[in-house]
Amino acid sequence: MPEQVGTGTVQDNLRTGPDSIPKEQECTNSEKRSKSVRKNQRSRVFLLFAAVLAVSVIAMAILSVDLAYRRWSDLGLVVLDRALPAPTGLFAPPPLEAIDPTVHCEMLDWDAEGNLDSSVRGLGKTPVNPEILAGRLNHFCNTRNIRVIVLDGPQAWKSSHNGLEHARVSERQLNTPAKTGLPGLVKPISYRPFAEFCLDVYDALSRRGWRRLDTHQQPGSLPDRILVESYPHAAWKSLGLSPLPSKRRARISDLAEAFAALHALIPLSTTHPPNHDQLQAIVGGLPGLALDERDTAGAHFVGHPPRREEGHWREGFIVLPVAPLDARKNGWLS
Repeated sequence: MPEQVGTGTVQDNLRTGPDSIPKEQECTNSEKRSKSVRKNQRSRVFLLFAAVLAVSVIAMAILSVDLAYRRWSDLGLVVLDRALPAPTGLFAPPPLEAIDPTVHCEMLDWDAEGNLDSSVRGLGKTPVNPEILAGRLNHFCNTRNIRVIVLDGPQAWKSSHNGLEHARVSERQLNTPAKTGLPGLVKPISYRPFAEFCLDVYDALSRRGWRRLDTHQQPGSLPDRILVESYPHAAWKSLGLSPLPSKRRARISDLAEAFAALHALIPLSTTHPPNHDQLQAIVGGLPGLALDERDTAGAHFVGHPPRREEGHWREGFIVLPVAPLDARKNGWLS
């Protein structure tokens, strides 16, 4: 019968033969082994506790994309992350004064072949293939452990039962200039190639395990690897700021003023000054960062959840950022 480690005794009445150990010596050896086991257990617990406390921050990151289909260089891609402090103890939340609200923005650029290259800017001249784009976005997110992608573009067609003639509910509520109607119908007609490109990107990502955001309930119910639709023009307004002028009309001074206003409301740090597409991706991506942090109070949902209808995806939320509470208290927003 095996020894009873930790009791200081053995079943020596079962031991027989010339190799039997005297009872006093067996007790001594058993006590030594018991002390060694307890010491090793204490060491493992201490190391685990030290490892937990050694993690000073928890990094949350999302990828925000200002979609474009004519040229890779027109894509605006930004990784948004915010370092949140780890708990001060096993169960104690971090003190509020220890939280740094700064959102860090890493601008990503494409080379001439549509590959990510931080040293090359604005050289991607070839048209964007939605399948290739989805594959590269998926690969990038896998390598960076990103579980939320925010996309500026329609994710679905309108439902035939939403009571509207030409638009999704979210588009009507936000008065978007372009409308995705029933499958194949887009207003204005010039918007159709872009709308169909966007839907193809969503579908290609879905085939790779991503899913359209379909709930705005409890933060814990939000799934991983979700696709969130943004609308930067409305995002500026949701924050109480003037929308950025269109890319054709925007001057460098407009970009500087818009970034300064956004930075005054939400502390930002950037790897380099953002261009028009990247600035739109930053403001459009803010609610995605809130969702990744399981903070649904930091995101405003517009429209109806996406669903399958007659073989097509219909409706879908457009998600907008919510201004910090201090800004609302101080009357910055009307």
